[in-house]
Amino acid sequence: MKALHCLGVLGLLSLAACGGPIVVFPGGALDGPVEPTPASFDFARDAGTIQLETRPEDPYSVNIACAIVGDALYVSAGENKSQWVENMEANPLVRLRIEGNVYELSARRVTDDAEMQAFADEWNKNAWARDPMSLDEVWVYQLGAR
Repeated sequence: MKALHCLGVLGLLSLAACGGPIVVFPGGALDGPVEPTPASFDFARDAGTIQLETRPEDPYSVNIACAIVGDALYVSAGENKSQWVENMEANPLVRLRIEGNVYELSARRVTDDAEMQAFADEWNKNAWARDPMSLDEVWVYQLGAR
């Protein structure tokens, strides 16, 4: 039994060395080739989970869902001001990994009602999504070129 526990710990440590988050556990710096910011993020529409890295001075990365509205990419923490939201509030410079490629971006909190509605319309297409327009306060960010 002790040997199995040690193997499990070693397995987790080896995964942690791969760069980035592991399932629901945050990670550090994202690795992969850095690509120029695309004119459109439409290619990520069906990407599923992407990785978001915040806090450049001490990288903190998470797995997260996204929504594509037009050509723009959005992420949401819902009504939870999570650690990655606090990090972006302090420093909007982020990195995003989609399908192995890394993009250096800047985060901008969405406050405009029309933009929020456009985001909500796309976000609500997911069966698991909670309508952001039903929340008192919501943390939605558009990620774009620096």
